Order: sequence, then C-alpha cells, then structure tokens
Amino acid sequence: MTVSLRVVLVLLALSLAALAVTGQSVFARLSYLWGLVVAASWLWSLLALRKMTVERRARTHRAEVGQIFEERFWIQNGGRLPRLWVAVQDHSNLPASQGSRVLTMIGGRQGRSYLARTRLVLRGVFPLGPTELSAADPLGLFPVSHTVSPENSLLVYPMMVDVRTFPSPAGLMPGGEAIRRRTHQVTPNAASVREYAPGDPLNRIHWASTARRDRLMVKEFELDPLAEVWIFVDASRTAQFALPHELPTQVADALWHPSAKVALPPSTEEYAVSIAASLARHFLGRGRAVGMVSWGQSFQILPPDRGSRQLGKMLEALALLRAEGELPLSALVTAQAEHLPRGSTAVVVTPSVDDDVPLAVDLLIRRGLRPVVVLLDAASFGGPEGTAAQVAAVRALGVPVCHVPQGVDLSASLCTLAV
Repeated sequence: MTVSLRVVLVLLALSLAALAVTGQSVFARLSYLWGLVVAASWLWSLLALRKMTVERRARTHRAEVGQIFEERFWIQNGGRLPRLWVAVQDHSNLPASQGSRVLTMIGGRQGRSYLARTRLVLRGVFPLGPTELSAADPLGLFPVSHTVSPENSLLVYPMMVDVRTFPSPAGLMPGGEAIRRRTHQVTPNAASVREYAPGDPLNRIHWASTARRDRLMVKEFELDPLAEVWIFVDASRTAQFALPHELPTQVADALWHPSAKVALPPSTEEYAVSIAASLARHFLGRGRAVGMVSWGQSFQILPPDRGSRQLGKMLEALALLRAEGELPLSALVTAQAEHLPRGSTAVVVTPSVDDDVPLAVDLLIRRGLRPVVVLLDAASFGGPEGTAAQVAAVRALGVPVCHVPQGVDLSASLCTLAV
C-alpha cells in the first residue's frame, strides 16, 4: 500500500467518522469524493498497462569490450486510450546499461521508441532483460507493473589490442606431408569429395565428379603441413590475483566520445584473456593455424584452424572463460604437449609465480615445441613477488619472454620480448 493511498483512506475514514458524529452534509460530500477518488484511481491503474508491449531490437548480439552496444526499445500502445506516462526499467545485468527511460503522452494505437547506447566494460554473456513496464494513476495510489522476460542475450568478447610484431619461433615442418585433418579452409591438399550442402561456396564444386554422379559434389581439403600455434591460458584459481575494482554504473562518454578507451579491470584473469584473444587475432591474421588449451570451469581445447570462423570460436570461448580451474600450469602442459605436432609454437600466458612455470617450458622444449611465455607481474596485481625470478629462469632456457605488469599498454608490451 502506497503512502498516497494511506492518506486518502485516512481522509475517507475521518470524513465518515465526522458524518456519523455531526450528520452534516459537507462530510457526506467529502466521503463520496474520497470514495470516488479511490474507485477512479483503481480503475485507471487497471487499464494503465493494458495492451502495452515492449520490444528490444539490437543490430548485433556479439560485441567487444570497449565498443558501444546500441539497442532500440519499442513501446507500443495497442489500446485506444492514451497513456500519460510509462516507465521502462531495464533489469539486465549488463554493466552501465542505459536502457531505462520514462515516456509521456503515448497516444492510442501509437508507439514510441528510443535508442539506448551502452559502453561495454565487461566480457561475458548478458541477457537483454528482463524489462519492466511501470505505470500508475495520476495520484499514484495504485502503481502497477508488468515484467517481460528476456528473449535474447548479448555475448561480449574480451578486449583485443593491436599486436604489430610478436616474434615467434619459425617452427618446424612436421614431415612435409599433409596433416590428416579436415579443414574449412581451401588448401592445396584436396582430400576427397562429398555431396553439396547448402552454404558451400560454388568455387569448391568438383565438376568432374558432379558430371559422373549427376549431382553436385564439392571438394574437401586437409591442412597444409605448416607449424601450428597453440595458446595455453593458465586459468588455475590459485594462480590468479586482482586489485579491488568497481565497475562503472554509467559511462557518460558513450554517446559523445565513441572512440574513448576502456581500461581493463586490474585482474590477472582479465589480462590473460585479453592477451590470448589479441594473440589469436594476430596469428590468424597472418594465415597461421591457431588452437587453444585452457582449464577454467572445465577442460577446453580448440583444435587449430585458420580464418575468421576460428577467431569467432576462440573469442566465444575466452568470453565465457572463468579462472576456476584446479589444474596447475605444469599439469595442463603435460596433459596436452604430447598431442601437439613437433615444431609447433606454444604461447603460454600465465600469472603464476610457482616453480612449475620453468618446468612446463622445459617440457615443451623436450617435446620438440617452440615455446613463447607471457608472464603477468603478480605483484602489480596484489599478489606475491616472484615474477622477476620466473623471467630469469625462462630466459635461461633460451625462450622468449614478455613481462606484463598491471596498467601497462598491452599493445606496446606484447611487442617487446626478451630472450
């Protein structure tokens, strides 16, 4: 019961009491007035949200941290009566969401729309809703609301930086023969033919087989015998550190400064994910086959492949990755290193200060792989000292090392490796 309704009911009770004591007609009129106000307000609120609908439309449901997410809200009045005001409340857990508005004077059979722009500051998946419509009578005696469940969600990729020159070992050819692994990319190694499926490009049709079998046939390819790139992301819970940080509740520059930068949260988890995504885009842009290994919520391995489709798979996996793993880096490398082709480049991204980092690097070398290590400075994230000793130990093995402290420019830091 609202405060306004309590006041009106008290006035009604006082008018009835005064009428019973004095019998004067003025108190009778007041009693009728307050009773009429309560009845009219209840009827008004009963119709306030009748045939009112809300729809959320977004151009895309995938974006990157730092970008501006645009979403259009469409509120439709399907009834004949006008609506004085309607409040739209966006209850999505998307940080700094700007979807809530108050709309006034929506005519009968009319609609209103507005564009909400939100600066994306956190990776992950966020439902676009629920959305609540609220209204009331003019005196606010009987507020009403209606909640619409979310129909879509937004997948926010981790922030990526431009990596201009990330030195990587040349790698070794694994024998000079085609690797017996199917790929969506067109390579010089045509392996077989199969029936045409909707979506197959026309330039992959094998016309000789099509003529013989009297139906469309397309070529299948195998990977080139090139050295692969594997990215190991250390998602062990015990290796992570973070400084206190609060996400912004609103971003004022989302509309007027679309090129403004968003700082990464001071967390080793967020830095590791951003670095892995940036390196994946760097190598894929140069035509390399890239795979990924991590153990966060569960063991996850993405087989190496080329092209934008592989980048999408990796970004989706990294967007959902949480550093909740129980497996240390050395165990992760041991479990997967024996399955990697000799000569592959293994990029290890870790904030660990344990002695297992040099052991894992040494294991990669003995397996015939070419490791590159990206070490996050644990002390700068509120963790213990020891990263400098790790850098020296890895450099003693002749392996390139990139030392990344908190707050540094990732684009410049990833271009500086020490051997």
